[in-house]
Amino acid sequence: MEKLFKSSLILLFMLPMSFFAQQTVSGTVTESATGLPVPGANIIVKGTTNGTTTDFDGKYTITNLAEGNVLVFSFLGFTTQEVPYNGQASIDITLDESQNALEEVLLIGYGSTTQQDATGAVEKIDPEKFNKGAVISPEQLIAGKSAGVRITPSSEPGGGGEIRIRGGSSLSGNNSPLIVVDGIPLDQRGVQGVRNQLNVINPNEIEDFVILKDAAATSIYGSRASNGVILITTKKGVTKTDFAVEYDLKITGGEITDKVSILNAAQFRNIIESTEGTDPSLLGTSDTDWQDQIYRRAYGAIHNITVGQGYDNFTYRLNFNHTDQQGVLKTDFYERNALNLTLTQNLLDNNLKLTLNSKAILDENSYADTGAIGAAIGFDPTQAVYDPTSPFDGYFEFRGGDTTDDEFRQATRNPLALLQQRDNNAKNKRNITNLNLDYRFSFLPELRFNLNAGFDYAELNGYETRPITSAANNQSIRFDNFYEGINRNTLLDFYFNYKNEIDAIDTKLDLTAGHSYQEFFINSKSRTTQTNALITNPISINRNSLESYFARASFDISNRYLISASYRRDGSSRFSEDNRWSSFPSVSVGWKIMNESFMENSNVFSNLKLRAGYGITGNQEIGPNYGYLGIYTPSQNGAKVQFGNTFISTLRPEEFDENLKWEELKTSNIGLDFGFFDNRVSGSVDAYYRETKDLLATVPVPAGANLSDLLTTNVGETVSRGIEVGLDAAIVRKEDFNWNVNYNISFQDLEITALSLGNDPNFFIPQGGIGGGVGNNIQIWKEGYDPTTFFVYRQVYNEEGNPIEGAYVDVNGDNQITEADRQAYKKATPDYFMGLTNTINYKNLDFSFTFRGNFGNYVYNSTQSGNGFVGAGTVTPQAYYSNLNANVLESNFEASQIFSDYYIRNADFVRLDNVSLGYLFPGEEVDVRASITGSNLFVITDYEGLDPEIGNGIDNNFYPRTRNVVLGLNLSF
Repeated sequence: MEKLFKSSLILLFMLPMSFFAQQTVSGTVTESATGLPVPGANIIVKGTTNGTTTDFDGKYTITNLAEGNVLVFSFLGFTTQEVPYNGQASIDITLDESQNALEEVLLIGYGSTTQQDATGAVEKIDPEKFNKGAVISPEQLIAGKSAGVRITPSSEPGGGGEIRIRGGSSLSGNNSPLIVVDGIPLDQRGVQGVRNQLNVINPNEIEDFVILKDAAATSIYGSRASNGVILITTKKGVTKTDFAVEYDLKITGGEITDKVSILNAAQFRNIIESTEGTDPSLLGTSDTDWQDQIYRRAYGAIHNITVGQGYDNFTYRLNFNHTDQQGVLKTDFYERNALNLTLTQNLLDNNLKLTLNSKAILDENSYADTGAIGAAIGFDPTQAVYDPTSPFDGYFEFRGGDTTDDEFRQATRNPLALLQQRDNNAKNKRNITNLNLDYRFSFLPELRFNLNAGFDYAELNGYETRPITSAANNQSIRFDNFYEGINRNTLLDFYFNYKNEIDAIDTKLDLTAGHSYQEFFINSKSRTTQTNALITNPISINRNSLESYFARASFDISNRYLISASYRRDGSSRFSEDNRWSSFPSVSVGWKIMNESFMENSNVFSNLKLRAGYGITGNQEIGPNYGYLGIYTPSQNGAKVQFGNTFISTLRPEEFDENLKWEELKTSNIGLDFGFFDNRVSGSVDAYYRETKDLLATVPVPAGANLSDLLTTNVGETVSRGIEVGLDAAIVRKEDFNWNVNYNISFQDLEITALSLGNDPNFFIPQGGIGGGVGNNIQIWKEGYDPTTFFVYRQVYNEEGNPIEGAYVDVNGDNQITEADRQAYKKATPDYFMGLTNTINYKNLDFSFTFRGNFGNYVYNSTQSGNGFVGAGTVTPQAYYSNLNANVLESNFEASQIFSDYYIRNADFVRLDNVSLGYLFPGEEVDVRASITGSNLFVITDYEGLDPEIGNGIDNNFYPRTRNVVLGLNLSF
């Protein structure tokens, strides 16, 4: 008892001494990358509520400290630091940008969050995950990298790939996602005269992509977000350094991997000679592979020169890009000269940040006549390429009309002449510029004001010409077509953002409210030579605008429970006053299971979060801007009515639907984010269910019901559902050796649940035009089926498994084969698709490869059905013959069987999309990296056509993809 009493006295004596020992420390918090101060950074004594924040200059002072305390410095997007206090008078801290994926900042539209606080299906893809090589179009960087995102690459030089997020949701409407570049939403209709409107963005200058997939993430973009949103952020001059220079060079060479299988000269001659009623004297004496004549090895180069420098309050980055790329189809060529400039300026004690982004580009295209692809497949292989007696610049052409020099108008044209005798060149000058102002109020540092003003302006000038000596000209004078146009997209939006932490209720809140106005304008005109005259066609003007109000509120309660809600009110000039405005709300929640007390000592989980959300988005991309108005179209100069000696222009009334309104998509999403073993294995699983109503579609209407037999209107509904899984694994993580694997797989299903202006359950709309006659369609829109479902007769086969010509299943049992026996069968969209990427680093050596695959999808082989029967080559309107697809030797079809399911072929594939090997040679003044990359190296598939990856599921005159090898050299000074 005495010992306890004495000990208590000592403690009572020491207690006031400890108060006298408490001290104060001050300092500055800055960014390590830029040296700029970090206002609003949190400093707290670990294990207590004693803390403060930095002021506008990054300065802080904290009192009531005792030796042995630990100070915790933190700020959103930066790695938290802990510093022991041992009596220092000053502690200055430099914060590094967070490398923790959970703390990584994500753009989510008019603001940002972190991966751990996101409640929607959001994914960020940064340069470490990009596909390597000579990438011209930005979307190529992320092919195969994200669950739920399917990118079908283009074959043409500079061509744009088809992007589908969760399969799209519309029928006639645009199914491409909204692309937002540095805060500017691009016109979803594209830009005149370019192969891909994303080519204005130099892939070398992209900092990252953020993909918003579900309505909880996308509804802040309202009427344009039904098909997902992709946010592209370009690089900024953020490094505080001396003057820096970087030069990057990539040289590429590519060639086609396969050709359409057609008959050679001997096989074709045998068919002609053995077919009754033919005239073998019409054949030539040559053996010409016409596909060899039109294709070539394609070469290209990409140059990037980048300079930049950072100062105390100002940084800049300037990049020049020159790209030239040949197409494998002769005369096809793409060239880009682009200048990218970014300036950042901090003012008013760093409360005001100004950012200027400007992308200027001269986009030049020489377009090849892609009709040469079909001509090369169908042209007589016994004919020579050149004919010394030909009046068509020496090219062989089928002739012998009114005179021996007249071409057969209905005959296939010489494929090489189609290319060499045509010029079609277009130049597009384009500039995307925006000025972003971000101001933190000095009297209330938690409140920010952000203003974004910008424009996307493009001018097109082009011409197409064919000489009178071209058999494809089909007129007695030189053909000339001059075309020009303007695209203008202007934007002004602003928002207020308030972020604060309310200690009393242990809640972080993030509030945003703003307004946006965007206007789109397209002007186009052309002049064409016709019948010894220059015809000036009427100017086409296409204009629409969108005004919006939006708000979002997010709450993080006790660092465990997340609640977020957003609301957008959109008004579009594309709809009448009665239907002009619509609302797009969303709500989502999240549970950070990992932060619960029962998970504190987990040695397995490093992240575990459950998410759920529901929201409504829209689609207004319908084609006509004034589909709700009764408008009149003036006739062109060649279509006037004569009254006596006077020619009068006419006005044609267009169809319209005064009740036209938005498509509306309701989406429910549930997701689980997880990480194991210090995030050595991490990933997410999402399941979604989507209902689209008031589908915008162009449908047939009864005669006399409107001013046309086709009308764009709201009709029908669709339901889609899917599961997406994304995995990242650090197989090996060591100082000199790292091996990371990314795998994603997506299961999807889309079904039309209603499609009729009435109540007819058997109503359907033919789709998917093919050759062989006027109005032939091979696909169908019908209730209960995927929109890419094929519509065919069921082929009957003999005992040997060979198709019996003209023998189909009598489905309705009426003892005759009619249109009623055609059936919905298979579909073009895959049941599931996946991507697999491996990245390996050993010291200065890096190696990566990416596989992609689609499964459960089918393709209609139109190259076989169109030329795969004897009559296709022997029954011609004039005295010539056409080549046949080699499949005729298997089917032995004499006549056309284009609606047979025989031509519906499984198109599952696995493609080795990208392989890259690089080595860094570090130097004292110059770092050199050399690399070699291969793309599209091989495809594993049973599909017999040229390529199984066909966006619309119809393989017809497909521009072949190339196998490329790229040599790269990067110099950093």
